Amino acid sequence: MTNCAILTTKSKCVDSLNENMIHMFPSESNIYTSFDEVIGDTNNYYLEEFLNTLLPNGLPTYKLKLKVNCPIILLRNLDPSNDLCNGTRIVCISFGKNIIHAEITVGQHVGKQALLPKILLLPLENEKYLFHFKRK
Repeated sequence: MTNCAILTTKSKCVDSLNENMIHMFPSESNIYTSFDEVIGDTNNYYLEEFLNTLLPNGLPTYKLKLKVNCPIILLRNLDPSNDLCNGTRIVCISFGKNIIHAEITVGQHVGKQALLPKILLLPLENEKYLFHFKRK
C-alpha cells in the first residue's frame, strides 16, 4: 500500500477515504488535535472551536487520526536533507504526546527512522478571512 496513491477531486472525498483506510488497521487509533489561535487576538474574540471548523487551502483539518503501521505521505518540506520533504512516504511506528515516530519507506533513505514534531502552519495570505490565524 505504501507504493500506491489515490487521487480525488474534492477534500470531502479525501477525508472519507482516509477515515475508511484508518479503520482497516487493527491497532488502536491515536488522535492529534491542532492548537488554533488568531494572531494578535489578546481578547480571545475567536473561540478555538470556531477556528477548528475552518478549512483554508493548504492546511489540514484540525484533527489527525493515525494508527501504528499506517502509511503517510508528507505534504510539507520538513527536512529535505534527510528526505523528509513533499511526497515522502513514511509509516508510523509509534506515537508520543507531541511527536510521531515514523520510518521512511520509499526513496534513497528507505528504513531510516524520523521523528515528526508538531509544526506551525499559516494559511495563505489570499484567504478571505478578516483575521490571520495559525494552526499548530
